[in-house]
Amino acid sequence: MRLRIGTFNVENLLTRQRFGGEGRSGGKDRGRDGGRNEGKSGDTAAAMSLFHFPHADQREAVEQSLAVALEDDKRQMTALAMAEGAADIWCLQEVDSLASLQAFFANYVHRLSDHRFGHFALQGGNDRRGIEVAFAARRDLIAPHGVTVTSHADATFADLDVHDRALAEMGISPGDRVFNRDCLMVELSWQRRNLTLFLCHLKSMSNGADDGRSATLPVRRAEALAITRLVKRHFGQGWREANWVVAGDLNGFRYGLGADARREDEGPSGIEPLFDQFAIDPLETLPEHERWTHFRRWWSESEGRLREQHMPLDHVLMSPGLARANPKPRLDIIRRGQPYRVPLDPRAADRSIAALSSTADRYPRVGWDRPKASDHCPVVVEIDLPETKNSESG
Repeated sequence: MRLRIGTFNVENLLTRQRFGGEGRSGGKDRGRDGGRNEGKSGDTAAAMSLFHFPHADQREAVEQSLAVALEDDKRQMTALAMAEGAADIWCLQEVDSLASLQAFFANYVHRLSDHRFGHFALQGGNDRRGIEVAFAARRDLIAPHGVTVTSHADATFADLDVHDRALAEMGISPGDRVFNRDCLMVELSWQRRNLTLFLCHLKSMSNGADDGRSATLPVRRAEALAITRLVKRHFGQGWREANWVVAGDLNGFRYGLGADARREDEGPSGIEPLFDQFAIDPLETLPEHERWTHFRRWWSESEGRLREQHMPLDHVLMSPGLARANPKPRLDIIRRGQPYRVPLDPRAADRSIAALSSTADRYPRVGWDRPKASDHCPVVVEIDLPETKNSESG
């Protein structure tokens, strides 16, 4: 049985918009302290700053109209990237509600894709902005009774035995919830085959702040370790041979790509428990310059210079048994929805505006910074799903 499994951080698929003096709600991860990392401006703030509105209701009406127009452009790009990825199963991040998920598929994805999707799943997690992990699959892929969804949003550090001194020093107690969003477990059952997906979106690194990586590492490490605990508890001693996948935005990496695709060792990231003698990463089969799903350019105060980096944040990790059945899986990273400011080839020496803007490797109407599909690239892995060992039907 051939399956294409995709993960995609669709970047703020929100139905809840806040307008007025503080701008549109759409900043990045607020984290456990509730403080935004990108300030309070959103997509509409730049244009709105150019105009003066004598009345608040007039400003709000214009901002709403602008937000709708921007969102429509963006979601066409998002749907194009998903249509190109042609996944049978989508594991999505940054979706705020089941209603927005269903509306997006009905009005954007289904107008572009060769497939029709259903089996939608999203449960409330722990993110203060309400950006959740979500699931969708082809309607004809599986019967409704073959899909079981379990949330782990209420799991605590103590429940999964992942609390440590570093977390205690951050003021996090054993009884606090371990996942910043959720680890959504989706079990799929066919007559002779089973597949279990663990959908996740781990704690961010504070959007490039110099101290963000180390400051958030203990939380991310606990989340990663908690996922390994869930897998092992669910499958028992046979966890290595079972058909399972961990998919999502891990928000961490050990090796990034600097200027000229130079490999940069950033040190521990927190996600190591998912890789160290646990899951297999198909991304490792690609040439090094292709192992990225996110691009960031920022000013480093500590180094006093402008930095840029291509990063492998998004993954579809396979169980050891599933990886042995698929030693050379097809892996597609969809990049045509990235804005023109992003160099799609990290090896390219010319990063000038003239060079980047004159390429022809993007979707129609993609802009320099926006519109775009997302700030992440979808990752799709194509596998052969083996029959489940010792199954009742086998």
